[in-house]
Amino acid sequence: MILWVSKLVDKASDYFAHRKGLLPLLGILIIILNLVLQFILPPGWLRDSQLLLHIGVIISLFGLMLAWAL
Repeated sequence: MILWVSKLVDKASDYFAHRKGLLPLLGILIIILNLVLQFILPPGWLRDSQLLLHIGVIISLFGLMLAWAL
């Protein structure tokens, strides 16, 4: 199990080393999608919880920290 996780982390770091702006860009797109859905969706838990906004911010921050480290 640990060997599998180690290989996964190695492949992911090699992939993101050449695409440093991919995760922040993906996070920004998710945040924009959240903004658009606020006007389209009827009131419900997805609109009220701002779930996509939180996920987008987490992905963007993780992408920025990863880009800084690589």
